Amino acid sequence: MPTQITDEHMREMLGKSRVFTVVLLTMTDKYDLNAAPESEQRKTIWNHGRRNFELRASGKMSLVGPLMKPPFAGMAVFTVSPEETREIMDGDPAVQAGLFHVEIIPWRSFPGDALTEPQF
Repeated sequence: MPTQITDEHMREMLGKSRVFTVVLLTMTDKYDLNAAPESEQRKTIWNHGRRNFELRASGKMSLVGPLMKPPFAGMAVFTVSPEETREIMDGDPAVQAGLFHVEIIPWRSFPGDALTEPQF
């Protein structure tokens, strides 16, 4: 049976929310969905992925992954300010190569939120 959510509980939780930063990446016209495995594009995307692993390990990024519906390329949730996130993303190899367009979106959520297993 679901937990009853009272007004008091909601007020308490809303007081604990904080701002995270969501990054939405979309493919530009330079992105080739059929790029060969040995292409410069694939090498750049590999280095983009390596950088994402480093950002997760540093604690600056909580969630990251590809989106599976072009032209959307990926999304991430950062634990740093939108300004710092912009600086980080400006240094991303795939962004610098013009493969991805970056959208920075402030987002309010609750510390400790986590993904659960998919229900499908």
